[in-house]
Amino acid sequence: MFYHLTQRPLEATLPQLLDRSMKAGWKVVVRGPNSQRLDWLDDKLWGADDSFLPHGRAGGPHDALQPVLLTTEDAAPNGAACLMAVDGAAVRAEEVNALERVCILFDAHDQEAVQHARGQWKALTSAGVTAEYWSEESGRWEKKAESGG
Repeated sequence: MFYHLTQRPLEATLPQLLDRSMKAGWKVVVRGPNSQRLDWLDDKLWGADDSFLPHGRAGGPHDALQPVLLTTEDAAPNGAACLMAVDGAAVRAEEVNALERVCILFDAHDQEAVQHARGQWKALTSAGVTAEYWSEESGRWEKKAESGG
């Protein structure tokens, strides 16, 4: 699922998606391309909507127990059923097929991010992955496109 962030930033959208995933009973891995950005996101998630969103950074002694694990690595030591890729983090077709859900979140206001997401869409769908493109341009999330894989 490709999420085109047009109205709300990552730090507002991600907590909602994480909450839904955890309510579905899934552990989640959030993959980003660099540690500094994940440090920033870690801080944002601790203060998200004055609610507690249990999560941790990869590399700690309790990675396997974390319901949400933030990492720059390909591995999911928490046994995640869901991957959320942010800031252009890599996603492989094999892992999409092995997980319950994969979400690629990208910022509409960053043209490089938009181009990168288009490249990911093309690469993943060419590899046979079924993909959906979601936009919040109207003010609510709407599916705008789907590829049968």
